[in-house]
Amino acid sequence: MFKKFTWGHGVLVALGAFMIFILSMIFIFTRGWQNAEMVSDNYYEEELHYQAVINAKNNADALSQKPLYSQSASGIRIDFPKDLKIDNSTVNFHLFRTDDAKLDVDKKLTLDADHSISIPKNVLFPGSYTLKIHWEQNKKPYQVDYDIIWK
Repeated sequence: MFKKFTWGHGVLVALGAFMIFILSMIFIFTRGWQNAEMVSDNYYEEELHYQAVINAKNNADALSQKPLYSQSASGIRIDFPKDLKIDNSTVNFHLFRTDDAKLDVDKKLTLDADHSISIPKNVLFPGSYTLKIHWEQNKKPYQVDYDIIWK
């Protein structure tokens, strides 16, 4: 059997084994991929307005006390300092998921009597979020960002 096995056969066997190896890697490694979506559909338009976000973050960095978040079994609670006089007592928050845009949450809430807002657990799914909190004080924008892992 091996008497008729020439170098040409060896090249074909090596090439066939290599092709099987490459195809198996393609099928094995692509099975674990997650969604590969763009961060935003309007990326370029948002990039042009990003200086406003930078200004809002700088305004928040200048505050002596920033809003603090805490996690509990009922959800996420964001406590604002009592000395902040937020315009209309409304706060925008955006929970941003990098791996699945369908799980993003974007809402406008009114502060309660404790000067805080709550995000219920039923809108959260286990995973990593970026919490962006945006508000205005004396018509001046403020924004703080927190990285959150919800379990």
